[in-house]
Amino acid sequence: MTYLDTLKKRRTIYALGKNLNNADEVIETIKEAVRLSPSAFNAQTARAVILTGAKHDEFWDDIVTSSLKAVMTQDGVLDESAWEATQGRLNGFKAGYGTVLLFEDMATVANLEEQFPLYADNFKPWAEQSHGIVLANIWNALAEAGVGGNIQHYNPLVDEKVVAAYDVPKDWKLRGQFVFGSIEAPNTVDKETLGDDVRFKEFK
Repeated sequence: MTYLDTLKKRRTIYALGKNLNNADEVIETIKEAVRLSPSAFNAQTARAVILTGAKHDEFWDDIVTSSLKAVMTQDGVLDESAWEATQGRLNGFKAGYGTVLLFEDMATVANLEEQFPLYADNFKPWAEQSHGIVLANIWNALAEAGVGGNIQHYNPLVDEKVVAAYDVPKDWKLRGQFVFGSIEAPNTVDKETLGDDVRFKEFK
């Protein structure tokens, strides 16, 4: 399988399960993908909290659920119809094997801004690039291993509760939540791409 074959294989999978026979290998694959990801100035600002088992369930049942209910409640009344649809999505994420909370270490970013003032305006955008590279590498590595996943963004809504629940340093900025697990049903929707005339310019 070529690298491009892996990119084609990687799809957003929502029908996830807990049926991973090689769970320890999957966790190590996630860690290795983070370790091997490049970053500007080799800053290595990416951080990850890996939740499985009861902690994975707790994240979706308690932290995300309570945070969403708070913003969906007006004058003490929960919008039940809206919540029903939301709860269905959360149950789908909980059905997966685990969740990777992806952060960028902003203390490291701040130190780099001080050390290299000429590039100070670039370090935050570079940290966002670091996050994207790490996410893509995790996703692609798991896809190659036959493990499904999808990316969610309940930050900053859940940030404070995440810091409290998982002893996360306050300088770590939550950027996304990658849900992974066994593929219970494939993504069969054809992936549409923009035309090359829109995306590329080539000069010889």
